[in-house]
Amino acid sequence: MPVAYGDESFREHLEQGFYVLASVVFDAPILDDAREMLLALRGKHRKLHWYEMEEVEQQRVVKQLADLDGMHVVVIGSPVPMQKQERARAKCLTQLVLDLHGLGVDSLVLEARTAELNRRDVLTAAAARRSLLPKDGWFRVEHCPGAVEPMLWAADVVAGACRAARLGRPEHREMLADQVYDIDIDTDC
Repeated sequence: MPVAYGDESFREHLEQGFYVLASVVFDAPILDDAREMLLALRGKHRKLHWYEMEEVEQQRVVKQLADLDGMHVVVIGSPVPMQKQERARAKCLTQLVLDLHGLGVDSLVLEARTAELNRRDVLTAAAARRSLLPKDGWFRVEHCPGAVEPMLWAADVVAGACRAARLGRPEHREMLADQVYDIDIDTDC
């Protein structure tokens, strides 16, 4: 079974906030090529990070990512008022578990945050598995430091491109066109 790698981006705002939880999935033969490509693009940085890249770098990375045969599932939840991003994340993660499982993915690696926040993610995924997946359904969430796993960088890039599109800069998201499956949800925040 393929493994998904995920990262987030969000915008808290009283009326126009949203949360982007992006995942990338590559078939096993492409996974090593994707990692090598991301490591080569990293340059002198510890890891690739959307907000640390100049526009030219963002375009180059998105172009390289678009050239790889991958599938990227992105859940965008809104609204996200101030101080509600964790609630929005939980709603997005629940939806992501359901959709990834439906596509034959049973494991998601997320960029590690604090131990408590990582625990929340695991509990959210376990609750989604119990309540939304078939009785014999299985799904696991793990966490990994961002600098260790290049596939998390790809998820960060997809999340950044989707966030930028939401804010009126769609050119990077458009480069990923057919590889991104967007799901919009209401966070009830």
